[in-house]
Amino acid sequence: MKPVCVLGNGQLGRMLRQAGEPLGIAVYPVGLDAKPETVPYQESIITAEIERWPETALTKKLAEQETFVNRDIFPCLADRMRQKKLLDDLGLATAPWLLLENAEQCAEIFTTFSQFVIIKRRVGGYDGRGQWRLRQGEQCSLPQDVYGESIVEQGINFSAEVSLIGARSSKGKLVFYPLTDNLHEEGILRISVVRPQLNEKLQQKAETMLSTIMEKLNYIGVMAMECFIDGDNLLINELAPRVHNSGHWTQNGASISQFELHLRAILDLPLPKLVVNSPSVMVNLIGIPINPAWSSLPLVHLHWYEKEVRAGRKLGHLNLTDPDVKRLSGVLTKLAPLLPNEYQRSLSWAIQKL
Repeated sequence: MKPVCVLGNGQLGRMLRQAGEPLGIAVYPVGLDAKPETVPYQESIITAEIERWPETALTKKLAEQETFVNRDIFPCLADRMRQKKLLDDLGLATAPWLLLENAEQCAEIFTTFSQFVIIKRRVGGYDGRGQWRLRQGEQCSLPQDVYGESIVEQGINFSAEVSLIGARSSKGKLVFYPLTDNLHEEGILRISVVRPQLNEKLQQKAETMLSTIMEKLNYIGVMAMECFIDGDNLLINELAPRVHNSGHWTQNGASISQFELHLRAILDLPLPKLVVNSPSVMVNLIGIPINPAWSSLPLVHLHWYEKEVRAGRKLGHLNLTDPDVKRLSGVLTKLAPLLPNEYQRSLSWAIQKL
């Protein structure tokens, strides 16, 4: 079995490494400051946990390798404008958008769009950073370097946010997990809920959309598609050409985790039908220290990233899964006092979703 080098050594690279161990796959998460001679890239399949990276001696070497799976797709999807153009070309629905070219455009934004818009940097920025939400009448005071390097999207009064995670093999085989309901707060994913076989019509629509994208790009591996539900329509918000935060529940709630699935796809291993029989909940642990009491509750699986605690930083997550919705909701209720006040709304939301 060929080893795998992961460009990036954050929590996603760590979990890819963990997923490879039972299969005998050596996975090497590689920091961007690593020296090329310390990395076995020449005999490895290469993947990435991040869409965009600086040019270093190492990334130059990796970019030269034909074994860098999806190498030429990352620049396309890392740029929000190029990503939007791709979706437009494929006839897939997104929020209406345009390139923000200069400050004078700010005065015209609300004649083009509704009373609420979101400005996003074309590259970089995540978890709410590099984004500005503006309502009609608010002053449009933005950093000068935003102009020409950002897009404006019409704000959508969506009824729900969902994501679909799927994978494609080099032979074109496609497999998908059930749609995941997500709740974001201040631009950061707080909690995800999965209820298998809840809405077959919406599931099929999402699978068709993501299939179209992966097949157009000849993409290999796991890809995530975040969407808004607007009436009976799905509007694509963003694509991630990698394993994704909203798929962490698969570690304990699916027959194959998204991390193992990605390794299988890029190594040309079988992609069997994914089995998800029980509802699952994933709780992001953001900016809070570890609490051993979490693990005292039944059903709770703690995944801790061993990172320095900082406000707004994803430090770990909790996965809970059980076929009995009442029991699962009961554990979430017991978990509530063990988490800060800012989690109470999201936990109540998850219990209602179940």
